[in-house]
Parts: sequence; C-alpha cells; structure tokens
Amino acid sequence: MRRQSRLPLLPLLIGTGLLGAGMLAGCASTGEHERTGAAAIETAPQRVTEHRGSDDLLTAGLGLDGLRAMTPPAFADAANPTAAELRRRAIWSNWRGIADLSPGGGYGTLYGSVAAVPGREYSALARLPGAKQPHRVLVQVPDAFDAKQRCVVVAPASGSRGVYGAIAVAAPWALPRGCAVAYTDKGAGSDYVDLDAGIGVRLDGTPGRLGEADDLAFAPEVPAGAKGVAFKHAHSQDNPEADWGRHVRQAAQFALSALDQAFPQSAPYTFDNTRVIAVGISNGGGAVLRAAELEGDWLDAVVAGEPNVLVEGHGSRALYDFSTEAALLMPCALLHLPAESLPQPPLRAQVEPLWQGRCAMLQAAGMVQGADVAAQARSAYDQMRASGWTDEALQAGALSVGFDLWRSVAATYASAYGRHGIGAHPCGFAFSAQNPDFSPRPATAAERSVWWSDAAGIPPGNGVGIVDAKLAPPDFTLPGLQCLRGLYAGQGAAADGVRAGIAATRAAMPRAGLPVLVLHGSDDGLVPPAFTSAPYVAAAQAAGRDQVRYWQVRNGEHFDAFLAFPAYGARYAPMLPFVYAALDRVSAHLDGQGALPVDAVIEARGRGTGAVEAAQLPLPR
Repeated sequence: MRRQSRLPLLPLLIGTGLLGAGMLAGCASTGEHERTGAAAIETAPQRVTEHRGSDDLLTAGLGLDGLRAMTPPAFADAANPTAAELRRRAIWSNWRGIADLSPGGGYGTLYGSVAAVPGREYSALARLPGAKQPHRVLVQVPDAFDAKQRCVVVAPASGSRGVYGAIAVAAPWALPRGCAVAYTDKGAGSDYVDLDAGIGVRLDGTPGRLGEADDLAFAPEVPAGAKGVAFKHAHSQDNPEADWGRHVRQAAQFALSALDQAFPQSAPYTFDNTRVIAVGISNGGGAVLRAAELEGDWLDAVVAGEPNVLVEGHGSRALYDFSTEAALLMPCALLHLPAESLPQPPLRAQVEPLWQGRCAMLQAAGMVQGADVAAQARSAYDQMRASGWTDEALQAGALSVGFDLWRSVAATYASAYGRHGIGAHPCGFAFSAQNPDFSPRPATAAERSVWWSDAAGIPPGNGVGIVDAKLAPPDFTLPGLQCLRGLYAGQGAAADGVRAGIAATRAAMPRAGLPVLVLHGSDDGLVPPAFTSAPYVAAAQAAGRDQVRYWQVRNGEHFDAFLAFPAYGARYAPMLPFVYAALDRVSAHLDGQGALPVDAVIEARGRGTGAVEAAQLPLPR
C-alpha cells in the first residue's frame, strides 16, 4: 500500500533468528479467557488472553476510580495470586507510576482517556541474536482495530519498568483510535528472581522455579551460594540499553505477527501496509530515538518525551555521569538554594542535617571548598552549575535526593554497563529483602508475589532494598557513591568496562526523512534536557535531519505521578498532555493533514492551589 512489498514476515524473522524462543508457540496456556496460540513456531508458549465485559485493555476494568484507589487490587490468596489478578494489579501500578490521576489533575477530563476498550492481548518472550536473556513483548489488539487504516503504536517501558510500563503513555491515545499497541520491557522489567528460594517469574507473571519452568522471563546464571534478589536490568549481562532500538523494532515485528493471528482474513500485516509510530518517555523516549536510527523504513514517526539519550558532543552527558555527580554533590548543593524554592517532599527540616553532614564529608574529601556549611554548599552548587545543571533542574532534583533515586540508578546501571552477573558488582552492591536494620533476609512468599506486578524494575522498593557493602558512618552511603563515581571518572578494568558499556548506548542520527518530535520539560531534574534532548536535537538538525522537531515545555518536570503532591502540582505542569498532542500532530502529518509542527517553547504552568485548567496546558499552533 505504501511501499514496495518485502518478504513475508514470519519466514524472514525465523530465518534470521529474530523470532527467539518464546516468540510464537502452539502450547496450551492457562487462564479463564485464554486460548491456544495459533501456530506452532517455537517450543515456548505464547499467551493470548481476552479482555471484555468487566475487564478491558486500558484499565483492566478498574476505570478511573479504580486507578485512583490508594490500595491496589487485592489478591484472593496473597501468597498465590492468579495471572489475571497479577495483570490487573500491574496495570494499576504502572498507571499510577506514570500519570497524575489526582482528582484535580485533569486526567480523563482535560486530556487522556480511560474509556473501556475490549480486545485481546498477545504476549511472548523475544530474544535478540546474541542476548543471554529475553525481553517481554506484549500486544494489545482492540476489538475495534481498524483493518482499513492499519496502525501499530510501539511503546517501550519508561525507566526500568515491566512490560506494561508505557500503558499510560500510548494506550489512551492509540486504543480508542483503533490502533494496536506493542509494548516491550526493553530488557529490563520487574521479573525479579528470589535467589534464596530459586524462584523466578513466568510469562504469565506467576512464580516458576529456576531450572524447571521453561517460560521464565529471566533465568540468570546463579553462582553457588548466591542469596538475595536478582533482576534483569542489573544482572542479565546483556547491557540492555545498548539494544533498546532493536527491542523496539522486535516489538513492532511481533505486533504484525499478532495481527496476522487476530485477523487472518485480512493478513498479512507488514511494514508496507501498516503504519508504525513509536512513542516513549524517559528511558522509553531514549529507546524510540535509538529505534529511529535503525536501517529500513519500517518506522513511520517517532515521539520521544523527556528522553534519556546520549549523543556525541553538543554538551550531551551520559545518565551515569550526571547521576553519580548528583548523588555526591546535590544534597550539599541544594542547601545553597532558598528553602522555599524546593518542593516537598523531601521535608527540608528532616533532611537538612543529613545534607549538612554531606557537605562536611565532601569538604574532608577535598571535593568541595569552604570553612562552613554555607561556603561548602556554594562550592557544590557552583560545580554543578559549571557542569550544566540549571537551578530549575536542581530544584526538581531534590525529589531524587529524597527518594535515594541517584544511588538506585547508579548501582543498577554500573552493573548493567559492565555486564556484571550476580555477586560480581565492582562496588559490592547487591539487592535483597531486608530487616528493619537493613540487614538482608530471605523474602516471604507474600512479598515475592507482588514483585512482578508492583515493582518499578530497580530497587529500592516493594520490599527489596539495596545492600551496600561499603556502608560506613557518619555519611553511610558516601563510600559506595564514591566507588560508583570512580567507575566513570577513575581508572582500572572495572571503570573501563563501565565506560565501554556507556559508549555502546550512544545514539546515531535518525533515518533521513523520518518525522521525529522530541519534547522535554524545562525543569526536569532527573534527565535534564541540557544533557539529553537539546544535544540530540542540535546534533540531528546539524546533520540535516530537517524532520526533527523540539517542544520545550516550561515548568515541566520528569514525574507526572508526583504532581499529586500539592507542592509539585502547584508549580509543575504534566507532560502527558503534550505527549498525546505530539501524537496527534505526527499522525495528522502522516495523513497529509498538515506539516510537522515547528520547534516551540510551550508556556505551561502548574495548577497552583486549584485544579488544572485548560489554559495551563497551551498547545503549540
């Protein structure tokens, strides 16, 4: 329809090895609404589930009220939830982790949709050639899929989230329009392995024993005597970030095979006759930009929100570089800013003594100058400003300090970049269920049962904590953070391995002529645009990619979900309305209904003490 025809999809994928174990199978699956896969291509099962009536694709039947509920959907048996219960809870958790669903936030009224969408889900484990571990792929096919205007929206998970990690990003826009949505956990996700019990996570989210279940989403090499918790992002030994683009493309390929099964009367579905748009935020935004550089015209457009992306030059900095810098310096630097300029949490009165202690330790280590806290804070602040941080990013970054996100990111990514296995972290970090004194202990069955549905993909959280072998008073986390920083700025084989892993994640320019719309909040304190989006756009436009556009959203930060905190909702604007608007614009452009939008600075603002109003979310013309 749009391009010259290519080889039939399934034979091509099988012949090149792109359909790894678990991509398609005819083995019977379980569950109330499940049926057997349509074709016996591989030996591991593919699940096909139906979601209608009291269930649906978009909210698992919860609706807006159910998604807003403060307590998650309950399990009939806390230690043995069913696959259907786990799915519902995973959808609840991932919606709440991404979107601002607070009553005054405007979701479902000013923007977004939670209307019930009946349909089917196709899920499998895909494996890239040469990868040690699979990544999850899942396709939602609405009953109202428009076979005459064939559309697939590919949505890699944000952060390190599981396969539903982008449901709030793509599904509210795509499913009501009759498009299918293809998801991937892009080699990370919440498939935690309990090393003490020898239990991992099966394709349907239920537990399975290592060495026995043949459909585990993560089955790592486990050294003798290993204890605690392993997870895919840290311990797969694949450096998944280097392959994010290929994960996205493989999810798109799986979507076409799922559509062949769902609608055999209108098959085949190919890249020639099916529109494919990729959308993602944060790490998912970085993933779709990596997909944009891949050869072939399989992809029609890209929308990347607040992307974690690294390019050559133009002021670009790697996430690991600026996160380890922030982990060390930001607690001290924030003391230089007026207390009223920082949103809460964290509560300034509670954390200020800890931040003052960090200043003293940094001064003793020669990392900041000054005879008192005020001078030391100014020294840390000046260093961060000199390396590219803005006041707005520092202010929003206070949340990442308060929730220990910088250490969480650095400990996980150091292991991933260096391709370190279980028990081999170069700074001695590990992960485990913990006692009140933070000492490791075995997890209970009830704790383990919610990891897949509830976890964000990297500890701490959901009963799993960071085990820091270097903890020492008075600033307990500082020695470990100094080790992590040394893996970027220091010498030795471990540092060389981490830097090589980071280099493998550097993005190339998008395919010439591919529409790409990048959007980023000016106040992003986790993935500052000065280090990511702005350099990417500058590099792309300098390379003659005239279809790359950039929306800068004033007062936008990184986490819509935290706008439910009054201090954050008052000052920051949500980003999802602009992601949906960007999808509207690129879709209209592909339909021939207008040019791509021009670069724009969008004067959005927070809601103050009231509810969000349309005037606070102006859309560019």
